[in-house]
Parts: sequence; structure tokens; C-alpha cells
Amino acid sequence: MAAAAVAMAEQVVADFREKCTTPASLLRDLASAMADEMGAGLEKEGGSRVKMLLSYVDKLPTGREEGLFYGLDLGGTNFRVLKVQLGGNKKHVVNRESREVTIPPHLMLGSSSELFGFIASELAKFVADEEKCANSSNRKQRELGFTFSFPVRQRSVASGTLVKWTKAFSIDDAVGEDVVAELQTAMEKQGLDMHVAALINDAVGTLAGARYYDEDVVAGVIFGTGTNAAYVEKVNAIPKWEGELPSSGDMIINMEWGNFYSSHFPVTEYDQALDKESLNPGEQIYEKLTSGMYLGEIARRVLLEMSLQSAIFGDIDHTKLKTHFLLRTPHISAMHHDETPDLKDVAEKLEENLEITGTSLETRKMVVEICDIVSRRAARLAAAGVAGILKKLGRDGPIGKQRSVIAIDGGLFEHYTKFRECLESTLDELLGEEASKSVAVKHMGDGSGIGAALIAASQSQYKYVEQQ
Repeated sequence: MAAAAVAMAEQVVADFREKCTTPASLLRDLASAMADEMGAGLEKEGGSRVKMLLSYVDKLPTGREEGLFYGLDLGGTNFRVLKVQLGGNKKHVVNRESREVTIPPHLMLGSSSELFGFIASELAKFVADEEKCANSSNRKQRELGFTFSFPVRQRSVASGTLVKWTKAFSIDDAVGEDVVAELQTAMEKQGLDMHVAALINDAVGTLAGARYYDEDVVAGVIFGTGTNAAYVEKVNAIPKWEGELPSSGDMIINMEWGNFYSSHFPVTEYDQALDKESLNPGEQIYEKLTSGMYLGEIARRVLLEMSLQSAIFGDIDHTKLKTHFLLRTPHISAMHHDETPDLKDVAEKLEENLEITGTSLETRKMVVEICDIVSRRAARLAAAGVAGILKKLGRDGPIGKQRSVIAIDGGLFEHYTKFRECLESTLDELLGEEASKSVAVKHMGDGSGIGAALIAASQSQYKYVEQQ
């Protein structure tokens, strides 16, 4: 291959690397900006790009909960129903069963009653199958926690109106309606005696699921297709709170931090083009830099530019390389983790996904470098967000023996090893040797489903205790 082509391709990569640099000083500024935005969002509604929504969950599970509880997790093209039997302090989760159901595509575009009717009928089947084995005479009403990962405006722990659909859903008559009331009505039509005890999102669920096992958990964070975070705030630090203060003195805040923005972000022309062509230009910039939906697409845009500038891939048809979102984050993860001596996996992924064949080892190394730059920037910006939460809570310095655990869920964190390792090492770098000793990052798988059932349990126990 001509040396000139290699040099031009290397220049594209070098320019990209330089524009994506994230020195620790920049990340510390971002962490401070995140903490400031959090404060502004708690001050008044609309006070910040980070919404800081009240979840109305003021009691997290303690591990002492007992009884049978259900969870429903709706966040995409599938939903999950689960049942957990809680055995209190000594036994924790005695038994858990779950079932995943695919939503027929026409129901994602139909009417609200059709969608919730389908969900309720599947839930009723699950309950009937599960309870054949159990003696269900003289049972109390069943309690359900509902994880609904779409934007809702909550007014209480068990009610919330749908602001808008995202992902592949578009059911107009559900917008502006209370999704809990819709589900409750559908369950009653099925003859299912079940009460929705709590409406939460996946970040709150992750926090609750992890808190059940570890009382030092202070935040739940999602790094998957999208990103979000929830954390425990003191109610006296929420000036916008109106009404009676909860007796616990705490409130779980759903940050909706994907919309965080700072002029310090290391944004490139590729990011700007992606944002401009997206469904929500100018919004969710932090999410577009850090989450699984976008990392593969950013890499594709850099590869296209490299090919157009240098013809490094030879005389190829650019149709595939020009197709938006054809290169996905699992593909760049596979290429980034390729440890074969001749980068065979990279060659395979380029051929399978982009119809690029006959690449040299030198070219494949550049492709890996692009994956590295994209994921490293994402992981370091992700760590700055986590550091911002710790800063807001005053837990970012050496504070004696107090542990702070951050629970993280989501496919990007779970499956992209280099992203996860870079996030963890960057957080240590930002906190410093002493403070990082008291901060731990834990993977919390399946937080959103089990978290819903656990919050239903803690709400239920709380009611029971209050009535004594």
C-alpha cells in the first residue's frame, strides 16, 4: 500500500485522538460542573439541563423485607415479569422466578389499552402458573413494582404520566396518561388482584437492588444503550420539594443525566454531525458521548472519513460504510478486544459488517486505535459523571471509614471490558489514592427487574410499620 495513503489515514486518526483527549484536569472540571448542575436542578424545576426528578421513593430496601412480591420491567421490545420470595434478614431472596415476553410489533404502535391488556394477560398467566404449586388461599393482595424506562412525570411513588415514548414505541393515546392507572385497569379486566406499589425507572431499580445487599450503596448508574443515574439525597437539600417531608429524611433522585452538557466536552466534528442528524439535536449530548447506542456510530463516521481521505481500504463501495448505525458498539468491542496476532477478528468484523476486505495488519491496527479512542473518551467522561455525584454528596475526599458504593448496570458496562476497566481506573485517578480506597464500583446485573420488586416490598413493609 502506498506510504502516502497510510500517512493520510494516520493523520485522520491522530487528529481524532487529539480532539478526544480527556486530561484529568478537564474531567475534574466536568465533575464540578455535574455537581453544580445537580444543585441547580434541585433548586427549582427546569433549573438545569439535568432534570433531577423526584422519584417519591424515600425508603430503600434494607434486607429485612419478607413476603412474596412481583416485578414488571418494561423498557424496550421485551418486558420481564418476575416473582421474588423474600426471607428477611438471614435469608434474603429465598426464591425468584422470571419470564421474558416479546411484545408483538403492532402493539408498540397500537392503542394504550391493547398494549397494557397484553402485558396484564401475560402477567396473569405468569401468576397462575407460579401459584399452581403454592397454596394461595387466604392470601393478601399481591404487590407489584413497575419499572417503566420511558420519560414520566411522577406525582407520587405509584403514579406517573407518560411525557413521551422513546425507542420503537409510538402509542399516542398513552401520552399524558398515568401509566400505573392504565396497567391497574388492564389487570382488573384480567381479574388479577394485584396492586402497583411503586413506579420506578431502571436507574432507581439498580440502586434499590444493590442497596438490598449493601447498605453503603449511594447511587445506581446505567451504562447501556443509554445512560442515567439515580442517587440518595437528603430532603433538606431539595429546595424545590413541596409538601410534607418524608420521615426517612431521604429522597431518591432520578437525575436524567444523559442531557448534561458542558462547553468543556471534547466534541469532534463527527459528534456534531451525529447530533445534528439525530432525532433530538442539541439534547442528550452526554449520552451521545458515553452510551452504547452511539459509540459504534461515532467509530463508523471516523472510518468513513479515513477511507475517503486516504483510500486506505482500497477501491471499495462505500454504501455500507455510509449506512448510519450499521457498525454497532458490540462490533467495536469485539475489534477492540481482539488479541489474535494478525487481528483476525478485526478483519472478520470489517468484512461482515462493512464489506471491507483485504486490509493490511497496519490498517487493522488503526481500526483498533479508533475503537480505543472512542471507548476511552466515553469511559473517562462516564467516570467524571460518577465523580460529580460523589462530589455533590461530599464523598469525593478522604472521609474516614465511610464507604461509598456505586452500583452500575447496563450492557456497555457489563460486556465491554476495556470500557469498564478504564471507567474504574479513571475514577481512582480523579479521587486520588486516599479517597478512592473508600469508593467501590459494583456491577449490579438485572437491577431494574429485581429492584422493582424490592421497592414494592420496602413500600409495603413501610406501610405496615406505619400502621402499627
